Parts: sequence; structure tokens; C-alpha cells
Amino acid sequence: MALILNLETATTNCSVCLAKDGKVISIKEYDSANYSHAEQLHNFIMEVLKEASFSLQDIDAVAVSKGPGSYTGLRIGVSAAKGLCFSLDVPLISIPTLESMAHQLVVPEGHLIIPVLDARRMEVYSAVYSRDLKEIRATEAEIINEDSFKEYTDTHTVHIMGSGAEKCKGVLNHPNIVLDTTVVPSAREMAQLSQKKFEANDFENVAYFEPYYLKDFVLQKKKA
Repeated sequence: MALILNLETATTNCSVCLAKDGKVISIKEYDSANYSHAEQLHNFIMEVLKEASFSLQDIDAVAVSKGPGSYTGLRIGVSAAKGLCFSLDVPLISIPTLESMAHQLVVPEGHLIIPVLDARRMEVYSAVYSRDLKEIRATEAEIINEDSFKEYTDTHTVHIMGSGAEKCKGVLNHPNIVLDTTVVPSAREMAQLSQKKFEANDFENVAYFEPYYLKDFVLQKKKA
């Protein structure tokens, strides 16, 4: 049996789930534009453990969404995960944020899934997955324009989902595009992915692991 704590803080959704052998047995999440991760994350961890009648000492591994996403959100999640791994002496597992997002959709044969997260200005973080969730194109940061994803939309129905889909509205008008702006990353979809990595002993070096920012962090100056 593997009991894995999954943490998702890459976007506005602060999400924690406890999974036993890849099945979610307890989940707590709250999606707020105010990014309440610093206040909520540790409370959610204790709440899911209590709900499932387990303690921190019962955990076999901690999995964390590694990005891309919010710089601050990723830092909070990874710091919490590493702290737990150090103190409990359990392995650290990292899950690509866009990959877990793609697992939220079930699409017809031949359709593609493109999870997109909002980045700065007209940029998004995106990756492309097949119906059976195989990676077709790795994660990139790109500026949305009328030709974005054209190599896929000309031949497939494409489901573009996530916070970055809002930037696609009014820019991408291809009839093969289905937009969904409501999808946010959740720890729920991390459960099976982290279980597979646990079984494969695919662990991170706790001391040296860093989130996958994709782009350098730029401090936004306040207007005078």
C-alpha cells in the first residue's frame, strides 16, 4: 500500500489530496484569486489526514505539482513538500502541472487536449496531449496570436482548457477549437500519476529539487 500526499499550488487553486494506491480518499481545495496558499495549505494537509483517519507519520511519499505556474504558488507548494519529506524521511515526487490538467478531460477519438495556463501579457504556458494523454508537444511559453496551435487545429478538434484559454478568446477563431476557461489544476488528478512514479521509484532529490518556472521571475514594480 502506498499513501501519498498530493499538493497542487501552481495556480489560484490551493488543492491537497490524500491518495491510497492511486485512489483519492480525501481532498480539500479552494480556488481564490487572492492566492490564499500560504494561509490554507498546511490547514488543508491536516484536514485531509484527519478526514481519512491518518497522521503525517503514515505518509509514504509527498507529491507536488512542479509547474509551470505562479512563481509564488509554486514556491509555497514545493517548500511545504520538501519540508515534509525532510522531516518524515519520505521521498519527493514531482508532477508536471499541465500533464495533470490534461487528465481532467475525456475527449473523443482523434481529438487533442491543450492545457494552457496564464502567463504574463498575452503569453501562456501550454503543452499538447493526445486523447490517451501521450505528450505530443512539450511544455512551452508562447504568445497567443491567430496562428497559435494551427498545426493541430487544421487537422484535429482541439480542446484548449485552463486559465490561459481566456487569452485565446477573440484571437483563435478556428472552428476546430473548443475553449474551456473554467479548468484549474487539482490535486485529484495527481493521485494516479504520483502512484505510478512511486511504483517506478521515480523520485526527486529533496535537497536540490526546484519548481519548473519555465520563465525567469520578474518582480512587478508598483505604480507610483
